[in-house]
Amino acid sequence: MNLLVTGGAGYIGGTVSRILLAAGHTVTIYDNLCHSKREAVAPGATFIEADIADRPRIEQTLREGKFDGVMHFAALIEAGESMQKPEIYFRNNTASTLTLLEAMLATGNNKLVFSSTAACYGEPEKTPILEDATLKPTNAYGESKLLVEHILGWFHRVHGFRYASLRYFNVAGAIEGYGEAHEPESHLIPLILDVALGRRESIKIYGSDYPTPDGTCVRDYIHVSDLADAHLLALQSLEKQTRAIYNIGSGGGFTVRQVIDSVSRVTGKQIPVIEEPRRDGDPAVLVASSEKIKSELGWAPRYAELDDIIASAWKWHQQRYVGKTS
Repeated sequence: MNLLVTGGAGYIGGTVSRILLAAGHTVTIYDNLCHSKREAVAPGATFIEADIADRPRIEQTLREGKFDGVMHFAALIEAGESMQKPEIYFRNNTASTLTLLEAMLATGNNKLVFSSTAACYGEPEKTPILEDATLKPTNAYGESKLLVEHILGWFHRVHGFRYASLRYFNVAGAIEGYGEAHEPESHLIPLILDVALGRRESIKIYGSDYPTPDGTCVRDYIHVSDLADAHLLALQSLEKQTRAIYNIGSGGGFTVRQVIDSVSRVTGKQIPVIEEPRRDGDPAVLVASSEKIKSELGWAPRYAELDDIIASAWKWHQQRYVGKTS
C-alpha cells in the first residue's frame, strides 16, 4: 500500500512508518518537526516538512500522492499542558485535523486511521473500559481528540467517510534502532530510564492519594510495535467495514510505583522518588479492554509483560545516550 503518515517523525508515527516500510509498503511522512528532528524520519520514506493546518499544502500532497490510506498521528499530546493552554490543543488537534479531513474529501481520499486516546473516557465508571463507555474527558487534550471523533462520525454519516479511531493508553517500548525521544520528554518510562542512566536525579510522582492500591495513578501500557500492528489491521479492515472504534491496551494496569519498580528490576538501578501534588485532569485509573479488536480483527499483542516492554526501551535508551547494547 501507498500510505500518508502525518506526524511520522514522532515516536509512534516514526515507529509505525518503519514497520510499514519493513513490510514493503510505501510511506510518505508529513510532519512540521515541532517536537522532533529531521533525523527521526524513517529511512526510505518520502518526507514533507509542513503543517496539516496548511490546507493548500496538505491538499496538494493528497492529490499528488494517490494514497491508499492516511494514518493521522500529528497532534500535541501533553494532558497537563492542555490544562494550562487548552486553546493550542483545540487549534492543533481539532481544527487542524478538520483541515486534513476537508482536504481528504476534496481529493477523494476516503480512508483514515485516527490516533485517538483513552483520555476520551475521563474517569471511567468501571474498568477495564469498553468502547461503549461514557465519554467524559477530564482534560482539554482528551476533549480535543473526542471532538475529532465527533467530526469523523458526522463525516461518515454525511459523506460516507471511512475511518477507524484507535483509543490507546500509555505507549512504551522501542524497536531496533528507534524509540521514545520527545523534546522535551514528559512520559513516565523514559523519564525513569533517565534516572537509571544518571541523566536525572529523581522521578516525580504526581499524587499519592488516589483510590488505588498504593495511592498512585494506574495506567495501561502497550508496546509501540503492537500498536503499529493494530494500525495496519485497522486500515486493512476499512476495505470491508466503513467505521470502527477500538481500544488498544494490555487489559491490565500498573501504578506509577509499580512502573518504577519494574524499571529498577530491568536496569538494576535504584530510582529516587519525589512526591508532588496531583496534576489537574489526571484520572485515577485508565485500563482498556481490547477484546473488541482481538475478536474482530485478530489483533494480539506480542509484549504481554511490563518488564519486557521496559527492557526494549532500556536497550534503546542505552544505545541513544551511551552507546551500549545491553
